This record gives sequence, structure tokens and C-alpha cells, in this order.
Amino acid sequence: MNMREVSWRVFAEEYASSAMEHTGEGDKPVSYLVTPLGAKINRMLAVGVVTEVEEVGEEDKPRYRAKMEDPTGTFYLSAGEYQPEAAASLSKISPPAFAAVVGKSRAYSPEEGVTYLSIRPERIREVTGEARDYWVLETAKSTLTRMDAVSEALKMGQPSAGELIRLGYPENLAEGVVLALEYYKEVDLDRFRESVKDALRTILPEGRKAPPDKRPKRPTTAEPSSKEKGRTGGDAAEELQELEVAVDEEAAVLDMIDALDKGSKGAQWEKIIEAAKAKKIDKVRLEEIISKLLDKGDVYEPELGMMKRI
Repeated sequence: MNMREVSWRVFAEEYASSAMEHTGEGDKPVSYLVTPLGAKINRMLAVGVVTEVEEVGEEDKPRYRAKMEDPTGTFYLSAGEYQPEAAASLSKISPPAFAAVVGKSRAYSPEEGVTYLSIRPERIREVTGEARDYWVLETAKSTLTRMDAVSEALKMGQPSAGELIRLGYPENLAEGVVLALEYYKEVDLDRFRESVKDALRTILPEGRKAPPDKRPKRPTTAEPSSKEKGRTGGDAAEELQELEVAVDEEAAVLDMIDALDKGSKGAQWEKIIEAAKAKKIDKVRLEEIISKLLDKGDVYEPELGMMKRI
């Protein structure tokens, strides 16, 4: 059964600085983009201001590209026929608007030495300014933890994942840091430290109120849309968690189907229902999730009452 991937929180500057692609091991190896600070990204949670949405598909195959800015740079988003829900959400966003994205990292290299990075959204929704600020704070904490891990690894004669784990760092980060140092050789920690400082300044009252020419380097200056201004947000952490849970439920159902698929015909529907109950996913919600997975082409029904992973 495939393990669900961590939704990494990284600022756009760290993400855009990444060039290393790494493939895991196992029957169904997962591809990762390894950042200079050791984040092994397959899935990520990014929040910022959508500043541009462009329709680039055909009439029968809609596709949207978008730019989303955080305080350090720009994320590029792309969603089409294989991400129908995300594409539909992008089509309804009127820039500028705060938005949160849970999606897969995507690296495209048209030629050696040239890599274009984007996010393929699994889910995207408009959020409050408070949710964006909360993400900036949590991402700053995560970035500083990765920087500490890199700093510790640099003190070692031979960087070791086992030694980093012994120091208290999680396994996926420890492995990522060792891979990053092998690939990037030198990591400019001062640059990323300044980037974190700049990001944090933008959520301070003085950072918000300063005129554009007096604000910290590369802040997001766009204002939320009129629709966003009218929203009354709840707790920012819950707002982002709700988005992640929705995606994690889909991953959980896919895991169930994998585990229950004992032959060529797939997993029995009744057994999927039982397994979902154990995960506190009721039948109505399960049917909604299965419908979305069918629409996205992640699963199919080889025969009535059976479900199989593609």
C-alpha cells in the first residue's frame, strides 16, 4: 500500500531554486523534487495571492495556467482535463485573490540545464488573508527547521541521514538534506534566512501598512478580490487543514482500494465501505470521493460492485 506523502510547506524562492529530481524505491516509486534545504517534495501546500489566470486549453479540453505570489516569489499553477475540480476552481477565481493549493510538484526540462517548475493542483480554493498569514508563519518555521538540519549536516565530515535522525530530525527531511548536499554542494543559508525574514515582515502590522516603495523586499502587494473582502473567515489553521483533509481522504480511499484489491477484478465495494467507516468516512462522503476519483481517471469500475486503481 502506498504511503501518503507529506504536504510540504516551502516558500516560492526555495521551490524555484530546486533542480534535483529523485525517484524513490519500491513497486510504485514516487518522484520527488529535492530543494536546496532538503525538502523531498511530491505534494505541497502553498498559499498566496493569485495574480493571473489564463485559459490555454481547447474548447473540449479546458486548461488553465495561473500565477500565485507569496512574499518571496511566484508559484506557477497548471490544471486541465485530468484535474477537473482544480481547473474549475481556477476558472472561477478573479485575481487578485488569496488562494490555497494542495498539489503535486512538477518539473519540466526541455533541455539539459533548464528546468521549469510548477504545481499541478489537486485542490485549490480561495481563503482569507488570515489563512495566508498563518501559512507564512508555519512555512517560516518549517524553513528554519530545514536550515538547522542543513547546518548540522555541514558540521559532519560525511553528512549522514542516520545521524540527523539521531539529532531529532524526521526521516524524510534527514534523507532529503543528505541528497541536497550531494547534489547542490553548497547551500547559501544566509540567502534563505533573509528570505524568511522578508516573508515574516509582510505579516507584521508595519509591513502591511507601509506604502509599496517602503515595504520589505519582494512582498505581495496585491489586495484580495471584492468577493474575498466579504468573507468572514474562521480559524486560519482549520481553514487550511480542511483543504488538506479533503485531499488526504482521496489518498486514503486509494490506499483502501490498493489494500483490498486481491486479484484482477479489484476491490469489492462493500469492503471499501467497511474500510472507510474505520477511517470515519461515511458512505455519502465515500461516494463523493469515488466519483471525483473516477472523474480524474485515478480509478475505474472493471465490473459492477468492484473498484480498481488505474
